Amino acid sequence: MSTELLDAVRLHLAEHGGEPTPARVAAALRARGRLLGDAEVLDVVAALRSELVGAGPLEPLLADPDVTDILVNAPDEVWIDRGHGLERSSVRFTDTSAVRRLAQRLATTAGRRLDDARPWVDARLPDGTRLHAVLPPVVVGSPCLSLRVVRARAFTLPELVAAGTLDAETAALLRDILNARLSFMISGGTGTGKTTLLSCLLGLVEPDARIVLAEDSAELRPDHPHVVRLETRPANQEGAGRVTLRDLVRQALRMRPDRLVVGEVRGAEVTDLLAALNTGHEGGCGTVHANAAGDVPARLEALGSTAGLDRAALHSQLAAALSVVVHLERDAAGRRRLAEIHVLRRGDDGLVVTVPALVRQAGDGFDRGPGWDRLARLCAAGAP
Repeated sequence: MSTELLDAVRLHLAEHGGEPTPARVAAALRARGRLLGDAEVLDVVAALRSELVGAGPLEPLLADPDVTDILVNAPDEVWIDRGHGLERSSVRFTDTSAVRRLAQRLATTAGRRLDDARPWVDARLPDGTRLHAVLPPVVVGSPCLSLRVVRARAFTLPELVAAGTLDAETAALLRDILNARLSFMISGGTGTGKTTLLSCLLGLVEPDARIVLAEDSAELRPDHPHVVRLETRPANQEGAGRVTLRDLVRQALRMRPDRLVVGEVRGAEVTDLLAALNTGHEGGCGTVHANAAGDVPARLEALGSTAGLDRAALHSQLAAALSVVVHLERDAAGRRRLAEIHVLRRGDDGLVVTVPALVRQAGDGFDRGPGWDRLARLCAAGAP
């Protein structure tokens, strides 16, 4: 089907109004001197509707339960991730204009603006899918789309064990950490499964507990009967109405949380979270970007500096607030795996460091590290 034909029908419908029904499409084709059979008319109808509703050519990929990420680099370069690394899809767009139209329509669906004046957008679609799009000239060549698919339900621990993310023994340890109400952070790079694991663990929290989530984009979907979800909001076109993650953490503290959760610690809100965990809010948790578990104290230190918290004050709060770091990684095959679990210890210089308690072996399984005894004591002391 030629781009010229679609453009001609699209222009006719825009001039005369109406949905792309078979009758209207057939009339548009006749008006352009084109006579097609029923099958060809229905093909045109399907192509036009894919541009007007849903995610267009990407809709089958979004419907695939195994797909976690969809990346559009160009009309003929659509990549997907099914949990085993990136692979090229057979999906194609007709041209760069089609990619741009889809990006702008999805942005509008999310209530955001995407045009030459605002050439990028980061938003959540109504179904929970995370959208990021960039238009030329900020990106060279074609508009780029990134879609992070949020599962309708959280994974269970047995499913993560079956997928090879962790083993049964480590799954039991994570249950112990939850039951002991230890505060923890899940660290890792982009796409390592931090949100997936956190959603899974929150589903294991005692059912009579009240979980309050504070997120930039509402991605956590814990299978739990008592969850309150708070989401940030950008400023409107007049620059007013912005709600930050720090605002949400402060509001969450007034909502009687049994478990305070920050979806991703990425700025000044780290100070409010640490303050909360130091004032009786046990079992709080969140995620943070870091290359290794041992880098988390330095990462939190850097984030705390954005709120004016000096190094000594940050480490004093961190020592009393956080107990465990669970680190995730992708292996050479692109599989998401739990790599290590560390406990935190304050040194003689007052600075907090992490100590390995469990470290994945080169093959399968885990080795216990020097922090194992401390982790076992923490779990035993907090066990109900």
